Amino acid sequence: MIRAHFGLQKTPFGHEDNPRLLAHQQEVMDILLVHAQQGGLCLILGESGVGKTATKQAILQLDPKRYIIPVINRTLHTWHNTLRMLCEAFQVEFAATNHKCERLLVAEAYRLHRAGKLLMPVIDDAHLMPSECLRKLRLLLEDFPRSHNLVLLGQAPLLQTLSLSINEEIKSRVTYSVVLQRLCPEAIEAFILNALDAAGLGHNTFSPEALALIVRSGEGLLRRTKNLCLGCLVQAVRDQTRCVDLKQVNRVLLQPHWRKNCDQPLA
Repeated sequence: MIRAHFGLQKTPFGHEDNPRLLAHQQEVMDILLVHAQQGGLCLILGESGVGKTATKQAILQLDPKRYIIPVINRTLHTWHNTLRMLCEAFQVEFAATNHKCERLLVAEAYRLHRAGKLLMPVIDDAHLMPSECLRKLRLLLEDFPRSHNLVLLGQAPLLQTLSLSINEEIKSRVTYSVVLQRLCPEAIEAFILNALDAAGLGHNTFSPEALALIVRSGEGLLRRTKNLCLGCLVQAVRDQTRCVDLKQVNRVLLQPHWRKNCDQPLA
């Protein structure tokens, strides 16, 4: 609908195969690539919407001839199911017992290592993974080639979990950690304008007043800003206009999920 209305080939603020990283995200990526060569355990932390997913997408776009990147997105599972997902990611046949699965995974990791591949397993939403699974994963990876780099993406509670004495053996192996913060208004505005450029839209698609309100309402969160921009573009299609102004932004901000103190219906 948006593409047809604005005459575009790509959906603005949509999923990109090759996302454009902001400066702080690119810095994180550069450090991860160093640890991928020498081995490590990296933590990328931050509240929802600060840009962890974009960083993960950039990791997944690395050259598959050089990097092997098994990813686990569904972390609320038992160790048995986690092993199953690891086998799927490594393209290893799932065995009947956990012990045999672990042996097959270790053997495959060494085979890839001998072939000159760099292993970078990624665990998304790692703060949701049960501590027992996290400890078993650490023990499994102890038998992997030393050059592998485990990347854990999650929110602040992950750091609190690792600070428990029972998880000290995991925390002591962390080689790099970063907490992605909310962005300043200038960075959010640059993010919006870059997204417009990527989609082939002019910067005047958002009026200066509308852009300022979007930046302020986004509260420094990339996901919140992106969703607000998309909502405004949908509203512009409904109003049959090619310029988003305060009218469209305010119509979107009236929706209940954008309002912090929305009146609740009486029981």
